Amino acid sequence: MIEVGDKAPEFDLPANGGGRISAGALRGKRYALYFYPKADTSGCTVQAQGVQENLEALRKAGITVIGVSPDPVKKLDAFAKKFALTFPLASDADQSLAGAYGTWVEKSMYGRKYMGMERSTFLVDADGMVKAIWRKVKPAEHAALLLGAA
Repeated sequence: MIEVGDKAPEFDLPANGGGRISAGALRGKRYALYFYPKADTSGCTVQAQGVQENLEALRKAGITVIGVSPDPVKKLDAFAKKFALTFPLASDADQSLAGAYGTWVEKSMYGRKYMGMERSTFLVDADGMVKAIWRKVKPAEHAALLLGAA
């Protein structure tokens, strides 16, 4: 499990809009990876809209925000378009990045156990080191946490 002070895992993932997002392309920049369970669900929509509403302030603070979910790119494209999201959404379809960050976890709902994405955010500094971690983030509080860390 990733801890504050650890080197952030490398990644290269497909993103909405036909692009890719990678740790290599972000070298020298501060970035926040936020892991969310499923695009276009109520909590994930609130979380994404909060980021979008505060995106300019986050950019001014020097933080690039990337949303990461197990959804396919096609679903991320539709989600971004529907809610006018202008920050990158990355598809971690095989949960490799989520596994590296420890956000692909066993969950339980109505007594049924299953694997799913834990809503978590990681702030990475320009040197590629994890500077802050928020696990089990409440969607409505997410943007304020990021702004506070900025």
